[in-house]
Amino acid sequence: MNSPYQTLTTDPPHTLEELARLTARVESLEAERRRLVALLEILRDVTGAPNYTDILQSVTRRLGHLFGLDRCSVFLAARSISRTVHLVASYEDPSIRNHVVDLDRYPELRRAIETGQTVHIPDAMADPSLSPVLPALAGRRVKTITVVPMYWSGNVIGALFLRTYDEGAQFDEEDIAYCRVVAEITAKGLIQAHRTERMQAPGGTQYLLRADRERATLMAFLHRLLSSMAERDPAVEDGLLARASSMELDRLVGVALAVLAKEARTR
Repeated sequence: MNSPYQTLTTDPPHTLEELARLTARVESLEAERRRLVALLEILRDVTGAPNYTDILQSVTRRLGHLFGLDRCSVFLAARSISRTVHLVASYEDPSIRNHVVDLDRYPELRRAIETGQTVHIPDAMADPSLSPVLPALAGRRVKTITVVPMYWSGNVIGALFLRTYDEGAQFDEEDIAYCRVVAEITAKGLIQAHRTERMQAPGGTQYLLRADRERATLMAFLHRLLSSMAERDPAVEDGLLARASSMELDRLVGVALAVLAKEARTR
């Protein structure tokens, strides 16, 4: 006779497998939830922070907590080619605000800034490009290094620098894609904060008004120049410009005006 407790003490193999899959799925959903919460917090801080230092410190702190990083920093690059960058925020040392760093000490950072490409090193101790700094990395038990460039108007203005412990969580492609999104949000927040600070500075409003007047003057000049050329050149009046070409030019002008209007709304 079967024991009445047999079903309570023995689970079919397929049930255990399903439980393992469900557990893994729950863990995956929880990780995704933490990422979304962190991203929302970063968006809130970027749009609400009064200055760029608060924005950058928020980004490094939240990414450091989210991924359990050994290091998370933001470097800003000069516009011209330079051998140095500025370390302006750091997860492991929140007191850092503007520390000049020689790029020779960070070959992976130099490569990301010079090429504009994300640099991901899955095993720092085995990467030959890091041989000059291996003793320092070994002392920190560094495993992976990821550098994500930050862009504005097609130019690299800095980079996110993320480093993991040897025993910590390892970065994968999904993590890198997430950090690219954060880098884009951070870059836009920096530009907006810079403009806000410029407006609040003495003479800031006058500077913006002068820039607007300069743009308006340039547009008026171009309009008059093109109008004068059309009046002096009989080719247009004589119909030498094909109707198809004229329609294409009208279309291109419309596209250009739409792009300018969109840029005016986003800046």
